[in-house]
Formats: sequence, structure tokens, C-alpha cells
Amino acid sequence: MRTTRPWRAALALAASLALAGCGEEPEAQAPAPRPVRVVTVEKGVGGQVASFTGDVQAQDEAALAFRVSGRMIERSANVGDQVKAGQVVARLDPQNALNALRSAQAALAAAESQLVTAANTFERQERLLGNGFTTQASHDAARTALQAAQSGVDDAEAQLKTAQDNVSHTDLVADAAGTVTARGAEPGEVVQAGQMILQLARQGGRDAVFDVPANVLRAAPADPVITVTLSDDPSVTAIGRVREVAPQADPVTRTFRVRVGLDNPPAAMRLGSTVIGRVELGSDAAIEIPASALTAVNERPAVWVYDPASQTVALRNIELRRFSQASVAVETGLSPGEIVVTAGVQALHPGQKVRLLGAGS
Repeated sequence: MRTTRPWRAALALAASLALAGCGEEPEAQAPAPRPVRVVTVEKGVGGQVASFTGDVQAQDEAALAFRVSGRMIERSANVGDQVKAGQVVARLDPQNALNALRSAQAALAAAESQLVTAANTFERQERLLGNGFTTQASHDAARTALQAAQSGVDDAEAQLKTAQDNVSHTDLVADAAGTVTARGAEPGEVVQAGQMILQLARQGGRDAVFDVPANVLRAAPADPVITVTLSDDPSVTAIGRVREVAPQADPVTRTFRVRVGLDNPPAAMRLGSTVIGRVELGSDAAIEIPASALTAVNERPAVWVYDPASQTVALRNIELRRFSQASVAVETGLSPGEIVVTAGVQALHPGQKVRLLGAGS
């Protein structure tokens, strides 16, 4: 009886191992949902009125400066003054220019005297050569001296013209009617040629200047009509159109400088006045999403759309209106309220279950 007990134990162990081998294999665990970042699609900015504060500036400004250096002895115009075309607004001490003029006049007189002497010498050599009483070399020398004397007169005349111009340049003359908006030097100072003496806002046009964000520029129509009003008197209004948009954003504010040309601005809209500009944005503004959400399928742009009910994603083609490095504007293919994946799009496949980052697992 004792010899049969080990056999029975081995048989029972073998039976149990066989039963374990015939059992079903355990099911493989499902992969964990892939974490992604998403954004909810919002309706594009459109059919709204955007307003911005700016100021009135001249369409055409010029810096008035002397063409020659010298000590300024007079400035007859100041900031805010109205000047006329041809009006003298500043003067330099003309003494040095007058001295140079007198020197140029004396140099011209001397050159003309030398020309007369050279001409008489050449005429005498002409007669002597015709009668055989002089050599050809002497005749040629007289001709060369006459040509040199004539060149000296031409140079002296040019120097005299330059001296006369320099005398006239000691007067600073306004080239057009306008308003003085800034000054750059005071009487008694020694100024250099080209240094700004007065800043002149020429008559003939005024701009309302605003700093506008990029998203408003994108949403605005192609040729918007801008309504401009005085900030302290809304009854004073003017209509304008965009005349110039800065090609580069301000490095600090990231806004673009926009100049709006005013049509027949009222007199109350003086230079420097604070104004408010209003523009109606396009009613068909596109939906914008981050550029990181964009992918492609069948050589067409597409995005991954998240379904909250099933917690899965599906690939959908879209049509683009415009795009930049930061965002894309969607023409068709998305509706407000839908959820679009913005990070993790490279490792997704249709029907994949995902987990939103920041949400509970």
C-alpha cells in the first residue's frame, strides 16, 4: 500500500497539468488610449464691427533742411505755424557764402583778362605765320594758351554759379504750403547740410493711423470702408479707405500700422487729433485652427476629428482658404463645436481611441 501512494500523486499532478494545458489562453490586453491635445472649433470672426484708436497725421511730410552748413541766425516758423509755398522759414549767417561769392567773381575777372591776352597773342601769331615771320611751333603754343585761357574762364564761371547758389541756400524756403509739426534746431546753433530744421506736413491730404492686429486684417474685406470719428466729439466724422498697410508687424505689440486716407476730413480733425476708426468685418470669415492640426490624405489637406461619444478619432478632408506658419483658415469641412486634434496627429489611425491631455483617464 505504501508503494502505490507516490504513483497516485504523480498521476494526479499529470492530470492537473493536462487540464491546465487544455484550458483557453487569456485575452491580450487592449492598448492604452493615445494621449492627444485638441481644440474646439469656434465660429470665425465675421459680421462684427471692430474699432481702434489712432491719430490724424499728414499724408505727406517733409523734413526741411539747409543744403549748406553754417550758423543759423533766424527761424521764423515754429511748431503749429502755417507756412506758404516760397516762404523763408530760416536763415544762415551768409558772411562766409558772400566771401566765397566775391572770391569767385574776382577769379572770373582774372580768367577773363587772361583770355583776352591769350586771344590777342594768338591773333598776332596768326598774322605773323601768314607773312612767314614766325614759326609753326610758336603759333601752336599760342593756340594752346588760348584754349587753356578759355577753359579757365569756363571753370571760373562754374565756380561763380556755385557760389551764387550757396548764397541763396542760406535761406531755407518752404517748397509747399503746410503746417510745421516739429523743429530740429534753434537759432545760434551750427547746423550741418541736410540736418532737419523743420518738419512740414504738406497740405493736400490727411491720414488716420491705427495699429491693427493680424486677425482683424485677415477678417476684414478686401476694400473696407472705414468710419472715423473724433474721440472727444463723435458728431465729427469722416469716411476713409485703407491707403497703406505696414509690411511688417511691430516687434513689441505684434500689430500692423494701417494708414487710412480720409475723404474731405472736417476742419476739426486737426493733425494729432485722437480718432476712433470702425470697420465691419466680413460676414463670411473662415474658421481658424492651429497649423499643427493639419495633415494630408489623398494629397488633400485633412484633420483628425475627435468623437466624444466613442472617444475615437476620424480623418476628414477640409478645404483651406489661407494658411500661415501659426494657423490655417478652413473654408469647408468643419463646423463650430467640433473637436480637432492639434498635437499627436502623426501617430493616429482611423477609429483609434484617444485620451485628451488634461482630462481624467
